Amino acid sequence: MFGSRVEEALRAAGHEVTRERDGADAVVVDLTADGVDLAELGAEDKPTVGFYPHVDVETRRRALAAGFDVVVPRSRMARETAQVVEKALAA
Repeated sequence: MFGSRVEEALRAAGHEVTRERDGADAVVVDLTADGVDLAELGAEDKPTVGFYPHVDVETRRRALAAGFDVVVPRSRMARETAQVVEKALAA
């Protein structure tokens, strides 16, 4: 459900959204979703953005160690979706 809100916010900001990593300009990931491989995603050759529950500092630490470009709490992602992704794209 939160993923749909992220997608809508990105579309509203003029971004094309796909659920496929191939051909994407950036990868946005719920770091607590089942099956997320932080090492694989952190090694992407495109900007990576991860979001997590603000109380889960271990997940944040692991994502940064894996090489994610931007890692923010879910609350910030909800408020600043487009800005967070645009920051990653600009880096």
